[in-house]
Amino acid sequence: MTDNSKQSPSEKILASRRKFLTGTTVGAAATLAAPAVIAQSGPIRWRLQTYSGAPLGAHVIKPQIDAFNAAAGGEMEIELYYADQLVPTAELFRSLQNGTIDAVQSDEATMASPVDISVFGGYFPFATRYSLDVGAMFMYYGLDEIWKEAYGEVDNVTWLSAGAWDPLHIFTKEPIRSLEDMRGKRVFGVPTAGRFLSRYGLIPVTVPWDDVEVALQTGELDGVAWCGFTEAYEVGWADLCNYALTNSVTGAWFGSYFANTESWEKVPADLQQLYLSTIDQSHYYRNIWYWGGEAKLRVEGEKMELTSIPPEEWAQVTGDAEEFWDEIAASSDRAGRVVQIFKDYAATMEKAGYPYR
Repeated sequence: MTDNSKQSPSEKILASRRKFLTGTTVGAAATLAAPAVIAQSGPIRWRLQTYSGAPLGAHVIKPQIDAFNAAAGGEMEIELYYADQLVPTAELFRSLQNGTIDAVQSDEATMASPVDISVFGGYFPFATRYSLDVGAMFMYYGLDEIWKEAYGEVDNVTWLSAGAWDPLHIFTKEPIRSLEDMRGKRVFGVPTAGRFLSRYGLIPVTVPWDDVEVALQTGELDGVAWCGFTEAYEVGWADLCNYALTNSVTGAWFGSYFANTESWEKVPADLQQLYLSTIDQSHYYRNIWYWGGEAKLRVEGEKMELTSIPPEEWAQVTGDAEEFWDEIAASSDRAGRVVQIFKDYAATMEKAGYPYR
C-alpha cells in the first residue's frame, strides 16, 4: 500500500488525476447495450496509431478505445498503437491514406498532413486562450466545415472530429527570462510553434517521442516546446527540465481524429455513431483533465521553477504573431478564412469580456 503522506505535491496531484481517469464518463459507453448478433464475417478490426507516447496515451486515447471496444460487443475491435510503434509519426498521414493503419489521432502539423490548413493543427500562435475556444470555433464559427472541405479534396482520408489538448509552454534545463535567453536552445516541439519561435533563436529539433527523455539526458535537447504542465509532469519531462516558462504561446492544441475512408465506409452506421460518441467523451475528459491539472501543477508542482518574460518583451511576441497570422492568411484562400475566424472569434471574446476574456 502506498504511503500517501510521503508523496510529493506533484505525486499527490497525479495520483488523484489517475483516480479520476477510472471514474470518468469516458467509460460510460461500456454500459450501452451491445447488438445481439455479431456479423457472420467476424468482427471488424482496426489499427489506430496516436501521436502520443504510452504515458500520455493513457489519458488522451486509451480510455476512449477501451470504452468503444467494450460497447461494440464483439462487432468491432480497435487495436491501439502509440507514437512510432507501427509507423514513424511523420508518415502517419501516408500510412492512413494507403490503409496500413485504419485511424489516426494527431494534429495536422505533426502528421505532415498535405492540406493547406495543416499549419493550424497543433499549436498556432495565440489562436486560443482556453481549451473551450477550440470546440467553440468548430461548432459556432465554421472551422468544422473548413476542415471537412479540406479533407474532402484528399483521397481516402476522412476527418472526423477535432478537440482541445493542453496549452503550450516551454520547459528547459536552463532558465528563460528574456527573449534573448531563447537563443540557441534546442527544443522538441510541434512544427508550427517551432517555426514561429525560431525567429527568437529557438532551435526546433525532431526526435521520436519516446527518445525525448534520453535526448534531454544526453544534452541533444535543451528542453521541450510541445505541451503544458500536465504532460510535462505525467511523462517525466519535469524531472529533467528545471524551469517552466509561464508565458503561454497558445492556450490549447488543435487535435483531430481521422479514418481511412475505405475502412470508415465498411463500418455500420451504429458503430460509426458509437465511435464518434466515444470521441466526444474523450474530448470532454481531456478538457477537464488539462484545465484542472495545468493550474494545480503550476501552483503546487515542485519540480520546476517558474520564470516569465517581461510584459514589454512579450508584447513583441504577440505583435509578431499578428504578422505571422497575416502571412499564413495570404498562403491560400482557405487559410485566409481560418485566420479570419480566429480574428472574429477573438474580437467577440474581447467584447464579451469576463469570463470569456
